[in-house]
Amino acid sequence: MTGVPASAAGGPSAAKGGPAAVSGAPSGAAPSAPSDAVSGTAAAVHAGAVPVVEVVSAAASEDGVDSGTKPARGKKIAAAAVNQASVWNIANLLTMLRLVLVPGFVALMLADGGYDPAWRSFAWAAFAVAMITDLFDGHLARTYNLVTDFGKIADPIADKAIMGAALICLSGLGDLPWWVTIVILGRELGITLLRFLVIRYGVIPASRGGKLKTLSQGIAVGMYILALTGWLATARFWVMAVAVVLTVVTGLDYVRQAIVLRRQGIAERQAALEETEA
Repeated sequence: MTGVPASAAGGPSAAKGGPAAVSGAPSGAAPSAPSDAVSGTAAAVHAGAVPVVEVVSAAASEDGVDSGTKPARGKKIAAAAVNQASVWNIANLLTMLRLVLVPGFVALMLADGGYDPAWRSFAWAAFAVAMITDLFDGHLARTYNLVTDFGKIADPIADKAIMGAALICLSGLGDLPWWVTIVILGRELGITLLRFLVIRYGVIPASRGGKLKTLSQGIAVGMYILALTGWLATARFWVMAVAVVLTVVTGLDYVRQAIVLRRQGIAERQAALEETEA
């Protein structure tokens, strides 16, 4: 029969995998059965030759095309990037560095009774490195898609740890009133807890006031860590006053946003429930 391959005719060469099955089929040959393509793809996935992401996307977009079709190169690169994402990325390493700096900072801060200008300068350097890395790790994670569950948990812990250690050391040494430390740390811990309570309804975004609060706190605490005298010692008092005011104001604003977010979430759930029942 002219134009009909041996595999379609059910000849012996097709059953035994002979030359007719291996060599290129004539132009009028029928495509392979879908079950053959699926079984071949499954074998390739089991052997590790084809990423699962590529198989899923190919099956969804082409639905039954033979296994010889190759996905776009860009999809391969994207799939490889997703598969290689891990906890050990640059953003998380910076967060880990901040956590490691906390005990080192405390040791430097309290060295020789905590009043030696040289040791206080070293402590300020450790604190400055921690605050600078705080500016970069979140930006890197969002820009290069390096967000991980570890980073979501460890980043705020590292932030609170270095700031809390600095405030407690300063108050313990008598350089900063305890009420300032209590106000700042109480606000930070309270807002963190509030975020977890309303996370089922949505996420409270960071505001400009919150960023100014963090910046002013970092500058004020850094000035208190250094053994400053004269007009600089007076200036740090006013910088800390601005930081405390921003801490309280932004804290109250977060409470307001949380209440609004919760009300909206409850209203949306009730509306969805009523629509389902209707």
